[in-house]
Amino acid sequence: MTTVFTWGLLIFLSFLPPLLYTLWIRNTERCHREQWKPIFLCFLWGATIAVVASFILEIILELPFTYSLSHAEMAPFLATVVIAPVIEEFTKPLALHLKSVRNNLDELEDGLIYGAVAGLGFSATENLLYGYSFLSEGIVVFLVLMAVRSFGGCFLHASATALTGYGYGKTVMKHSSLFGVLPYFILAIFLHGFYNFLLSYEFVGVISGFFLAFLFVIIAITMIRNRIRTLD
Repeated sequence: MTTVFTWGLLIFLSFLPPLLYTLWIRNTERCHREQWKPIFLCFLWGATIAVVASFILEIILELPFTYSLSHAEMAPFLATVVIAPVIEEFTKPLALHLKSVRNNLDELEDGLIYGAVAGLGFSATENLLYGYSFLSEGIVVFLVLMAVRSFGGCFLHASATALTGYGYGKTVMKHSSLFGVLPYFILAIFLHGFYNFLLSYEFVGVISGFFLAFLFVIIAITMIRNRIRTLD
């Protein structure tokens, strides 16, 4: 494949599914659908600032474990199941604090929608980064792994960040303390960490891990969309 075609295919496969899911999530709401500007800002935040901030913070937090002789073997597991979920579920929903997004949080379902969109933006760039590494495995493996990420990774980030978004939206509408977000943030971390744990083949096996992880995020995104419909 030529370089131009390769990059074109990579960007297309990385961003198209999250963009389609963004439309899908937004249109779950039938009455008073969200404006496109805050939707775009949430997606853009997730795809840029949240990715960069997460990358830097994860490196900083992983360093002590990586260079510690007593914890070196546990470093990859801790990074995947603990550190990444905590950092990423912190940086993604910060998109909802943007003025033009926060001003549109006037219905309980809005936080779910904007949180999910921020998560989808994050997953788009993550798809791009992982996809670049997949290219060296050959076109067939590349397409299979991109398909896997287009479902599992996208649904995970959308579902997890929607939870924190929901909690934040409630505090904004009720003018209450931000501590009210904490239970939803912890739940988002658990969802993210559990998904990553299922994909850790050392513990549950490759095939069963993928199956359980996919089933888990399909149930999660279905529950999020059902909640949006109910609140709408």
